[in-house]
Amino acid sequence: MNILLLGSGGREHAMAWKISQSEHCTELYIAPGNPGTASCGHNVAIGVNDFDTLAAFCKEKKIEMMVVGPEDPLVNGVYDYFKKDPTLEHIVVVGPSAKAAQLEGSKAFAKAFMERNSIPTAGYKEFTKQNYTEGLAYLKAHSLPIVLKADGLAAGKGVVIAQTTEEALFTFEDMLQAERFGAASERVVVEQFLTGVEMSVFALTDGKGYVLLPEAKDYKRIGEGDEGPNTGGMGAVSPVPFADEIFMEKVIQKVVKPTIDGLYKEGLVYKGFVFFGLINVSGEPFVIEYNCRMGDPETEVVMPRLKSDLIDLFLKMESGGLDEVEVKIDERAAATVVLVSGGYPGDFQKGKTIKGLNEQFSTNTLVFYAGISAKGDELVTSGGRVAAITSYGNTITDAVASSIAAIDKIEFDGMAFRRDIGYEFKK
Repeated sequence: MNILLLGSGGREHAMAWKISQSEHCTELYIAPGNPGTASCGHNVAIGVNDFDTLAAFCKEKKIEMMVVGPEDPLVNGVYDYFKKDPTLEHIVVVGPSAKAAQLEGSKAFAKAFMERNSIPTAGYKEFTKQNYTEGLAYLKAHSLPIVLKADGLAAGKGVVIAQTTEEALFTFEDMLQAERFGAASERVVVEQFLTGVEMSVFALTDGKGYVLLPEAKDYKRIGEGDEGPNTGGMGAVSPVPFADEIFMEKVIQKVVKPTIDGLYKEGLVYKGFVFFGLINVSGEPFVIEYNCRMGDPETEVVMPRLKSDLIDLFLKMESGGLDEVEVKIDERAAATVVLVSGGYPGDFQKGKTIKGLNEQFSTNTLVFYAGISAKGDELVTSGGRVAAITSYGNTITDAVASSIAAIDKIEFDGMAFRRDIGYEFKK
């Protein structure tokens, strides 16, 4: 079958790498893709939110399945656009409807959904300009630290953990009154700070049944030892050692099943990935956030550990038989280390020549391109997160070491990365 994948980052390169291995895949197209995805299929210069052009392309190339990588087109209604067109409705779309995608598109929607379905999460209140004064009083009386979240999509930057009341008040004003994130912060969710260790769990659902993919843990802080500002992700590991059978059974019974049941009960059309951002609080799972797609850089360790045919799973998703599927997982550990541009997550320069990406690395190492463009015969940086170097290993420590060994062969001006990914699990 002919398949179209939307997106251009490291997540999409990892997905393209996996999709291209499927016996069902005849031709794979990636819109817009990057120089890495070009090795897995055909890049096409179409934006992920250009629904009209995507539709025309699907008709021209006889696309039978569209896999949506990033969140924007899902929140903007790409599923609904295709399913409402009689000439496109036959295409399998991997991703939820716009209404269901509000699980990620609106923090307030997600919190209310969790409340209705008795899913454990931090206590919260939401505020707009209309009750701004009430919000100030609430913040002044709240214990510290406290979490403030822009309600809408803010490219992963709309969450602030305020350590002082002054910081909380400034952030609240900056989001609501100064409109720091535009429409995304017209509503602000203020929630209790939970102490624990975070992890990511991924389900693929047909709207009623589901399967779980390998779990992962990502590292958001720019500096080693989890210091400095948050980023889109500096690395990830899988499996997560503390996510044993007892903990994962709690995750399934208290989080995953109630979420999938809630989607079905509330009539939310959802065929695609559900990302559960969790925190382990003294052995109990709490939901920090939902995403309506795979995470990045977690995908770069989840896809290498997934031994099942990904398109097989998508076809079962479409027909409604996921409960009957056994997902096959590689027993080895996987770790990815992200290379970033100097200055990231603040201001950084683009166009830096990258050397060494085409080196012959260990057979246990994979290179996934993210913020990379082709300039003549050269590869140059074009984003904050440039590449994700993923390796297998018998342990997380071994896998990280292999990725670091590969990185030592790569260079570009200002290149930065963390050597301590998976530090709390090292043996």
